Amino acid sequence: MAQDIRDKQRLNHKDIVRLNFVRDPGIYVYRRHYRAGLRSHIMEVLNPEQVEQEKKGVIRDGFKWFPPAKPLKMLRIFRTKFNSLKEAKIELKRVKIIEEYLSPDHLARSDEFLVDYTNNGQRKILLCGLQEYVEGEILNPWGPLHKEHLVSLLGRMSSENGLTFSLIAEQWIQGLQKSAKSFIKTLKKIIIEKYHVPDLAGVGNLLVTRSGDIKLVDINNISMVTLEKAISLDDRGYPVCDKSIEALFLLEKGLTGKCIGNDYHIFEIFLEPERMRHVKAVETKFYSCWKRNSLSPLR
Repeated sequence: MAQDIRDKQRLNHKDIVRLNFVRDPGIYVYRRHYRAGLRSHIMEVLNPEQVEQEKKGVIRDGFKWFPPAKPLKMLRIFRTKFNSLKEAKIELKRVKIIEEYLSPDHLARSDEFLVDYTNNGQRKILLCGLQEYVEGEILNPWGPLHKEHLVSLLGRMSSENGLTFSLIAEQWIQGLQKSAKSFIKTLKKIIIEKYHVPDLAGVGNLLVTRSGDIKLVDINNISMVTLEKAISLDDRGYPVCDKSIEALFLLEKGLTGKCIGNDYHIFEIFLEPERMRHVKAVETKFYSCWKRNSLSPLR
């Protein structure tokens, strides 16, 4: 019997073109993206000509170069198994909440779609997304967020150097801080008005771009925000709500210099020391569990 695609650890091009809703051989090359994890398969959708140049190289100015193929789109295949169309629509509704609030400057836009996935003669509901590809560097809320580190991120994305780079860096930092304020303000609004928060804690879920924007690139783990004392866990056993609000606080403090204030009491609830110790214990248990599993704990 063929294994359900959602249960496979990794996918390759052949796995994708074998799907009943994808044309074989099709006109694109599909390649696994390094951030694929527990919640979704992430495949780069590539131009076959660029893939060929990446493999064989091209001659430019007398030198042979091997330019990496840039994804045209990112194909997401969600691992979640739905028992009914109603369940799938609830998941889609959560995604639409985030899209409703976050502008294209702060969100990697994605077109989600439901398909009839055929496997072993059975038809199942499969959620997929075709998302824009975002070039940028990972912004880690728990990592350094000071000016020197941010400039180093820009350096990885920029070809300028010397005085030109210094001038660009100063303007870029100002733009990034402005983007951070807008991004954080909008996320707070989502929490207050819709009682939901996207996963800000997952590795690589946030990117900073060459234009100085902060973008959320992973929207496949959106949790409800409740003020109950009990720590809410996602379906994998991770305290994603608490960790996302902690990440939001760290971003605000690190990128805007603002600390907890009377204007936003939810930080005081979720960052209460005893609660944070409990969350830390749950998180440690989660990673210990997944270390024994061959799947990566990326969410």
